Amino acid sequence: MSAVMREANAPGRLGRWSLTVAGWLVYAFLYVPLIIVILYSFNADSINAWPIHHWSFGAYNTLANDADLTQSIKNSLYVSVIAVSIAVILGTAAALGFNRLRIPGKELFSFAVILPIVLPGIVTGIAMLTLFTDLNYNLSLTTIIAGHVTFCIVLVFNSVRARLARVPAQMAEAARDLGAGPFRTFWHVTLPSIRTAVISGTLLAFTLSFDEVVVSFFLAGRENTLPLEIWSRLRRSTITPEINAAATLLIAVSVVLVGAARFLVREEE
Repeated sequence: MSAVMREANAPGRLGRWSLTVAGWLVYAFLYVPLIIVILYSFNADSINAWPIHHWSFGAYNTLANDADLTQSIKNSLYVSVIAVSIAVILGTAAALGFNRLRIPGKELFSFAVILPIVLPGIVTGIAMLTLFTDLNYNLSLTTIIAGHVTFCIVLVFNSVRARLARVPAQMAEAARDLGAGPFRTFWHVTLPSIRTAVISGTLLAFTLSFDEVVVSFFLAGRENTLPLEIWSRLRRSTITPEINAAATLLIAVSVVLVGAARFLVREEE
């Protein structure tokens, strides 16, 4: 009997082992290149070669003293902060309007808000470039901000809308019945209910904006963001340790912010 049971369970064990191996292969495919970039950022040699013989923080020192790279980091932070701030206001307002107002074509409105993140970045970039060219508006960090707002709104809108769908409408109605005005109701009832959704949407939007390349490429003037600065250097030369250090910085920002957003979502759930 035990032999028969072992034979019956053999296919199941084989399937579990196959899924485990496949899962680890997928993780390796996704994360081994990132790990290699991080390791190379500590390479003391000017040329990437494996194995690494000399370890050093010199690449980060070079990064800190590179005027163009440090300025591009400041530009990326400036663009992301402004773009995400605008997106939080507009995205939250759009989600509240979608949830509260009874107007025809609400689903069409939702589709129109989500469309910019569904479209390829090159389409958004060309469209925005055409608009600014027709308006005779010079390309700058301001035009990059405008382009980033289009897709950052989507992340905030989706996050807040999903949270509002789980908030009972009777809470706001009860506040109004007790004499609270629209602003007071929003500040003391609605906002605390959607706070974690707003924060998680903000973190995800900041991550996407900080790492964005395609839309920024079409809308950039003379000032580069960090991804564009890395891209322009790669076109002129090979990968150097300071570029690996800058890429590691991007990875760190993304991991921290996405991890924080995921933590907030899990805590809310």
